[in-house]
Amino acid sequence: MIKLRNMLKYAAAASLLQFGAITHAADSLDALLEEVATGRSAEQQAFEQARAKFDAAGAADQQKMMQEAQARRDALDARSNALSGQFSDNELKINELDKQLRDKAAGLGLAEVFGLARQVAGDSATILEQSLISAQFPPAAGEAGRADALRTFASAKSVPVTADLERLWFELQREMVASGQVAKFRAPVIQPGGEANEQDVIRIGPFTASSEGKVLQYMPALQTLNVYPRQPPAEILSYVRNLESAGDGYAQAVVDSSRGVLMSLYVERPTWVQRIEHGEHVNYVILFVGGVGVLCFLVQLAYLVIVRVRVTAQLKNLDKPSKDNPLGRVLLAFRGDANTIEKDADVAELRISEAVFREVPKLERFQALLRLAVAAGPLLGLIGTVLGMIITFQSITESGSSDPKLMADGIGAAMIATVLGLGIAIPLLFANALLTSLSRGVTQVIEEQSAGMLAESIERQRRA
Repeated sequence: MIKLRNMLKYAAAASLLQFGAITHAADSLDALLEEVATGRSAEQQAFEQARAKFDAAGAADQQKMMQEAQARRDALDARSNALSGQFSDNELKINELDKQLRDKAAGLGLAEVFGLARQVAGDSATILEQSLISAQFPPAAGEAGRADALRTFASAKSVPVTADLERLWFELQREMVASGQVAKFRAPVIQPGGEANEQDVIRIGPFTASSEGKVLQYMPALQTLNVYPRQPPAEILSYVRNLESAGDGYAQAVVDSSRGVLMSLYVERPTWVQRIEHGEHVNYVILFVGGVGVLCFLVQLAYLVIVRVRVTAQLKNLDKPSKDNPLGRVLLAFRGDANTIEKDADVAELRISEAVFREVPKLERFQALLRLAVAAGPLLGLIGTVLGMIITFQSITESGSSDPKLMADGIGAAMIATVLGLGIAIPLLFANALLTSLSRGVTQVIEEQSAGMLAESIERQRRA
């Protein structure tokens, strides 16, 4: 019975080995189950055959079979012990060789060289990850990117090989060369809607990229080029289009020396309309006052220019006064009818003064309104500034923090009212000065001609 039990143990070991082989050969769960079932049937059949053979054999044959099985087991045990010893010896030898390699590297100063190389690789990995040039050199399928390869090399504990050092040198050399180039290449560009289009991209060193007349933004986290949802002004875009259409030679272009930081801030800058909308209702009052002042200035300017032209024409023909200009109307008022002409100088002077005073209000029209707008503009701007500061302090109180961004937003909204107030006051001040100069010029001509006519009347009376 002991011999039979040992035979069963060996048969079970053989079945386990066969099961292991079947497990490795299986490609799916169904195939595995099928092979396991087939293997169990074959093992059971082999076991029954072995047991029948063992039972049919005589005592001497059974003893011989047991000895052969024990001999095979002892041989396998001996081989296992030999391989285990050889593994231990090899491990000791590897450790010894590794120690010798480290000692030789320390003697040659290679440890410092490799450490410096890893440090440079770690620093360069961050630079390459943020670099716009990485968009031109994407990693091939199954390969690590520029920054990932250097970062892996920097964090490795093993002794670097030649390929690692060559990759570090190559990436640094390629970054330096590409930084001084204006290159054109094909790359996927993410549109504002989220779709990716394969487009021609023009890159100016590591600073600026553009495609199809639009400025692009490089996203280091995604390693993609995106179109700014809000593009810079037309002046900058004109330089972009000129660069894309340029051939050989030189062309003017826009370069962001901060590698996209300034451009991002520039495109996010609010427009004047957005600033005015953000500055409360006082801004609309200021704009209304300024609009009314500009409209009055334009109307009166056109009137004074026409009057000045007609007065100039009347000066050349004083004998034939006309009613289409102030000077002609004054001349007609002074002369009157030949049958009722006044001989008294005092009456003539009063009549001339009456005619002049009748024309002066038309010539000085809207000037008082413009002076009022000039004075009211800064005051309205001051009101807007005070309201903006009140809103800023209220926001700080509600949030409980003195966030510089929160304060800057409120102060910016407050200052826009001051800018608008001064913006309407200063131009209207010059406009009022222009209207005053034109009206005084026409008034002076009328007064000079009136004084001349009065002197002529007095002289005529003395002769009479």
